[in-house]
Amino acid sequence: MIGRILRRRWRVLAALAVLGALVGAGASLLFSPGYQTTSNVLLQGSPDSSELMTEARVATSSVVLDRTAQALAWGVSGPDLLKSVSAGAADGNIVVITAEADTPEKAQQLADQVAKEYVNYSAQLLGSAADAASQIRQEQADALRRQVQETNDTITDLSRRVQGVTVESVEVRTQLETLRTSLTEAMAKLDQLGGNGRQAQTVVMGSAERPSAPAAPTMTHFVGGGAIVFFLLGVLGHLIGSRVDRRLRDESEIAAAVGGPLLGSVDVPATAEHAPPAAGGHWWSKLLKTDEPWNLPELNASADPASREIRYRRVLSRLGDSSGVFPRVLVLVTEDDPVARSAVSQLVAAGRGERPELRVAVVDPERPTVPDDNDSAGVLVVVTSGSRTGWELVGLTEAAADAGQRVLGAVVVQRTAAVPEPKGDQPAGDEALAGSA
Repeated sequence: MIGRILRRRWRVLAALAVLGALVGAGASLLFSPGYQTTSNVLLQGSPDSSELMTEARVATSSVVLDRTAQALAWGVSGPDLLKSVSAGAADGNIVVITAEADTPEKAQQLADQVAKEYVNYSAQLLGSAADAASQIRQEQADALRRQVQETNDTITDLSRRVQGVTVESVEVRTQLETLRTSLTEAMAKLDQLGGNGRQAQTVVMGSAERPSAPAAPTMTHFVGGGAIVFFLLGVLGHLIGSRVDRRLRDESEIAAAVGGPLLGSVDVPATAEHAPPAAGGHWWSKLLKTDEPWNLPELNASADPASREIRYRRVLSRLGDSSGVFPRVLVLVTEDDPVARSAVSQLVAAGRGERPELRVAVVDPERPTVPDDNDSAGVLVVVTSGSRTGWELVGLTEAAADAGQRVLGAVVVQRTAAVPEPKGDQPAGDEALAGSA
């Protein structure tokens, strides 16, 4: 079925592909990222993953972007740059800043400037935090020194109170001096640690690389993707349409719905009168060949009018039973089926002067009424492939049953490419229907 769609609807699918490419080209103007580059900033120290995420948010904060916009002087604001700048954390304590722009030069400048402003702002934050922490440590250190001095004074006072030169007094003085020495050493180490405390810093790891090509998805990606998507949607639409359409196209299904044997398939050259009115009224329907059904079974068209007449005569030869050919047959065709009516006219012309005698009955498909004909052996239903649903064909057979006629068989008609019109006295078109009931 997909192969049949590609063969018979390639013009429609090509038009859809072109339309998809145009839509993709328009979408690329809105969604294509342009040129893209990155700048890496190393965060010294041993930060955890949450601290790295925090630093990434700082890199795209409003303060950093406002300063970047002011430094670049491109006529854009910080919130506008937020659409072109993103930041994330990578392995190795690295904050990756990604910048997008219309040109490679602007992309490189934007990435470098954002990294620079981020480092400056981060240093400013760390400096403020370091000053506050240093003040707190200084106050705590002064309080500890006062406590140590008070303790030393207490030790001195205790040493003076110890009288005599006994073993116990000497031992007490020794322990007090040891305690004084330990306090002095601990205070010296505390001063040394306080002087060496420092905060982590951020460092830019070189300038951003200038991009040599636009970042994906480019306009080529959008154009190609749009063409492929619309092409596949066209194929899918045809498949869904064939599922939704309940009109019968297969010969065996039509014969089963009619309730009689399939006597044969005949072809009718396409003419302007056979095209559906809605489709034939638009020039693009003829250009794209949408005025012709695509899901009809393939039938080899007759090479010439003589070959086509042979097909019709073969159908007539099958209208009989064990006793021979029927003397008279009622041919049933709907009035809204111009292709089948043309086939009936050619069928009448092919059997003129021979048995069986054909009497044509053109009925309303909505309310089919078969005329009474006691001399007819039964009805022959002529229907175009893809023109009637199964229930509509059942309605025709029920109308024949109401008129006391049995179904002798079905003839399926296919519309094929136009061939040269027959010459001579052979009737064509609906002229053969003249005088039929």
